[in-house]
Amino acid sequence: MSLLSTLARLEAVRSGRAEPLATVRHRHLSDRPMVVVPLTAAGEAGAPLAAMVGTDRAAPRLHVVPQPLDRDQRFAFLAALAADLLPYLEGYGEHVEQVEGTERDPETGEKTPVVRELCAEAPQLIVPSPAGVDQLGLLGRSTRFRRTADDADAGPHPVPTRVPLLGRWLTHLRERSEVPGSSLLVPMTALLSRHWATGQSHLEDQHLGALLAWISPPPGMSGAEAARQAESARDEQGQLHCPPAGPATDPRFDEKLLGPAVARYDAARAALRARPGGDERAERHVRRAAEEIRELLAGVLRPTWDQVWHGIDLLRTLPPAAHLPERWESDRWSYTGHRDRLAAGEPPQPRHDDAVTAARKLAQREREQAKVELQEALDDPLAMAERRLSGEAFAGTVVDVEPAYDTSGRSPKPRPLVTVHTADHPHADLGREVHRAGGDTAQRAEIVAVDPDAGTLTLRLTSGMGRKKEPEPGTVPQPGEQVVFTLFELTVRQAAPLPAPEDTPWTHGGPPSAAALVPPAAGTPDPITEPEDWE
Repeated sequence: MSLLSTLARLEAVRSGRAEPLATVRHRHLSDRPMVVVPLTAAGEAGAPLAAMVGTDRAAPRLHVVPQPLDRDQRFAFLAALAADLLPYLEGYGEHVEQVEGTERDPETGEKTPVVRELCAEAPQLIVPSPAGVDQLGLLGRSTRFRRTADDADAGPHPVPTRVPLLGRWLTHLRERSEVPGSSLLVPMTALLSRHWATGQSHLEDQHLGALLAWISPPPGMSGAEAARQAESARDEQGQLHCPPAGPATDPRFDEKLLGPAVARYDAARAALRARPGGDERAERHVRRAAEEIRELLAGVLRPTWDQVWHGIDLLRTLPPAAHLPERWESDRWSYTGHRDRLAAGEPPQPRHDDAVTAARKLAQREREQAKVELQEALDDPLAMAERRLSGEAFAGTVVDVEPAYDTSGRSPKPRPLVTVHTADHPHADLGREVHRAGGDTAQRAEIVAVDPDAGTLTLRLTSGMGRKKEPEPGTVPQPGEQVVFTLFELTVRQAAPLPAPEDTPWTHGGPPSAAALVPPAAGTPDPITEPEDWE
């Protein structure tokens, strides 16, 4: 946690409400997000209990598993969930735009122009907390390899045709959520925590009701009081007014309400099975018991559903960051690539990545993390303030500009000296390169003098002034102008390319040699290493 975040949390404790950590919204927010509030059975992470989904806050759709341990009911639940989610997920793949680019020939190395399809928009799923992201990932992992009735080797318990497809989509969204800055699948608690600092711990911020209580407490209450009420207030039956933000349930709810209701449902089903010819009264008891469970779970999920939409309203009050479209375009490319893989009939994602794929994913996430931190600092004065407090940047006022030239070459080059007065304390070593943030063009400078008593730094501009003998108008800051310089580069360097899987040695997961694929004949002893080969 940075110093600025710590100070913001302390200020939130003093003021009684959350303090802003950003002046702009750093994550994309769709005009039509799909909100998903999952719920699982206690002690059974792989047994879904219910899910409330939809794109309309006034009309959520509820899917329930009355008996989570019943395999057939779980598959019926997943089929109903697929019927709701897949049209939304696949609907964005129809409208595309043509993007021109270049492609390098693997043999000649020459670049050739190509035109690719890019989906004009992409879906966005919002869940209450990171536990909801993990739950959707678990559903994807458990369903994408399932056999359907259409498969020749379906085996026992085939699932509806659309269930494995939903599993592949959920797996892709779960993997994409691990890329920093991605917005295809996001938890609401993480979105709010990025933009507001509360007076409680990060662990307590995972309770969506408590987090919202700090950001917008009711009139006459402080954030701490409202959060305490959201976490622990109960009704006359001992049930929480604000149940946990999924996928867990309250133990007291399981003991007092859900457990007995499931027991009554099991008893009604047992009574129905005891009558081979069927009985209308027994069937009515089963339906009534199932409806009782549905009403109980709807009462648990609806508060969280409303809280997610309240969080969306709060985020919409912030203007989008300048680099947000660039990161959302990366999400659109990811969505388009998965759409194309499904259309090409490629197999589901493997259980474990090979060495090259894992290394590429790790390199991408490291690169995206550096890019997100850089772009947020450039987009948001509060994010840049964290860099200034850590000595990685400084802001100030230009107090003097002295023309100077580099005459070591055939023609003199402008190298003006700019003196900046600042109250910051950057790691300003002489000769260190700095970069101007917020300028019209990328501009580098070099620290040539530091006067700590006067609070000034003298910089020699070395680029971004055009190719003429005199600097282009507006490229050199003038006295009285406010400037910001960073001690880190304003672009993320690309890492060295990784080898193709077929070029990776077997020690790192590459293909074995052709000789290794030939099994030895029966009874053949192991080869003996000759003495000259020992070294």
